[in-house]
Amino acid sequence: MNAVAAKVHSQSIVQRFIDNGDGTITDTTTGLMWSQATLNKRGISHAKAEKLCAELDLAGHKDWRLPTADELFALADRSRHSPAIDIEAFPDTRSDWYWTSTPSAWASSCAWLVDFDYGYASHNRRDYDAFVRAVRAAPAGQ
Repeated sequence: MNAVAAKVHSQSIVQRFIDNGDGTITDTTTGLMWSQATLNKRGISHAKAEKLCAELDLAGHKDWRLPTADELFALADRSRHSPAIDIEAFPDTRSDWYWTSTPSAWASSCAWLVDFDYGYASHNRRDYDAFVRAVRAAPAGQ
């Protein structure tokens, strides 16, 4: 179990997700702020996903980015299925693949994705079409 997943597991009793009422969700376990909505209606390439996050202006913040594989995988709830995520916090999540910023170690043409149908991670070519959820570090009190 990686450090992010272990921290999430150890604090499962505390209310984990806070709806900020502005299209964002704060994860009290990791301190990250997430776009509540999936940012694209149809799958897009990895390059377009990175650009979409970098250009995002949401809730007065412009420092959005594509999450790492560990960050996004920590949202996956393997006790749920189709979608494998807390749907109260992230109601429009598709039971499909979402891009991460983590490149594959064995091929620069590939990057990691998280599947929210069953809650697992894998890699694929960067020209594959997948969905996007943006993340940013949320300083204390934000």
